[in-house]
Amino acid sequence: MNRSRKSKPTASSPRPAAEHATGRRFHGWRIVGYSALAMAMTAPGQTTGVSVFIDPLIEDLGISRTQVSTAYLAGTLIGACAMPLVGRAIDRYGPRRVIAAVGAVFGAVLIALAFVTGIVGLTAGFVGVRMAGQGALSLVATTTVAYWFDRRRGLALGITSAIGTAGISLAPLLIERLISAYGWRQAWAIEGIAVWLIVIPLALFGIRNRPADIGQHIDGTPATTDATDAPLTGRTLGQALRTGAFWSVAACLAASSMLTTGLNFHQIALLGERGLTPVEAAANFLPQTAAALLATLAAGALIDRLPPKPVLLAAMAVLASAVLGARLVEPGWTAVGYGLLLGASNGLLRAVEAATYPRYFGTAHLGAIRGTAHTITVAASAFGPLAISLGYDLAGHYGTALLVLAALPAAAALAVILTRAPQTEDYGTVAEPVRVENGSPDGAPGPAPER
Repeated sequence: MNRSRKSKPTASSPRPAAEHATGRRFHGWRIVGYSALAMAMTAPGQTTGVSVFIDPLIEDLGISRTQVSTAYLAGTLIGACAMPLVGRAIDRYGPRRVIAAVGAVFGAVLIALAFVTGIVGLTAGFVGVRMAGQGALSLVATTTVAYWFDRRRGLALGITSAIGTAGISLAPLLIERLISAYGWRQAWAIEGIAVWLIVIPLALFGIRNRPADIGQHIDGTPATTDATDAPLTGRTLGQALRTGAFWSVAACLAASSMLTTGLNFHQIALLGERGLTPVEAAANFLPQTAAALLATLAAGALIDRLPPKPVLLAAMAVLASAVLGARLVEPGWTAVGYGLLLGASNGLLRAVEAATYPRYFGTAHLGAIRGTAHTITVAASAFGPLAISLGYDLAGHYGTALLVLAALPAAAALAVILTRAPQTEDYGTVAEPVRVENGSPDGAPGPAPER
């Protein structure tokens, strides 16, 4: 008899979902855990996860190391081209569907790799794992977290990246045991099944696209009864590409990705040249991992309190120090120091990038913006091993190449210094939905615009 119960929610009447959510614990921290697990599951597509297969592949398929390296380069470059499409899919369909689709494709490619018989099939497999694992799954995992947080976005992304990095770093130990016990073909098949069993259910039953989907609010702090209806706002991809801020952050990402991948790829030979045994050189991944975890958490907390520029500059300074320091490494503490510097630079940048793009450009087109930046990152990683290898071939040692490549983070840092951070008035929009109550902003104000 009371027809008001059937009326649609209005600005003066709270949404039923929001009413139902009253008293419910904020789902965002669960999203952090789910996204961190998804990040860890990118390990089979990361360089550390693939590197364990290289020697068995060379022996069983009868191909050269150069052929494998070229196949990996081609796979990385081609896979990178798909990232803008993945980013647009996130904006259009939401992270939940994209994670499920990427998990299905990633698992299938890993299983298909168990049946490769030559360089063509291997190259196609590398395209798939680099596109779906190293690229798409990590992109959508961190973008999902950005939708759920504003004032605590840096901390949330720092936790996500730190846990994900830990899983990626530990994965080679498990993969090595699988290869030793069952062979490389079975190991790849097991990885594919594991991706299916973990990532797809995670997407279908754990991930939720945005707080409004379950009647909650960004950061878990409701401002008004209809705040969940506030539309996402922000700059388009085209507007972002016309700013120096996008390209300065992308330059930092490219420098870090290229140099870190190159140094890790040649780590055994590079540190061996400095007098470390293969075991000591391999052990250097431990201080790198520890430093990356601590730096990621620290940067995540700092980026909530500081403008991005100082953290970006710190990351580039540490990276340049690591590249130059590799020329001076000796067995002992200097080798540990090198590992700490390289890991810290990677950890700092990982957290600040994920938080900077939504701060500068909003969340309405965040998938497309970060997808394009991710293309640059993944493509740069393909050239790192080749650049260091060519430098070695020309000079007969790694020192000269490292000296030249140290200019890259310095150039990226200069770009950051010279670039003006985008202002909200530049495009007549704000970076996040405005939440108001009684005519005044809700909650603590966002960070002041950087000058």
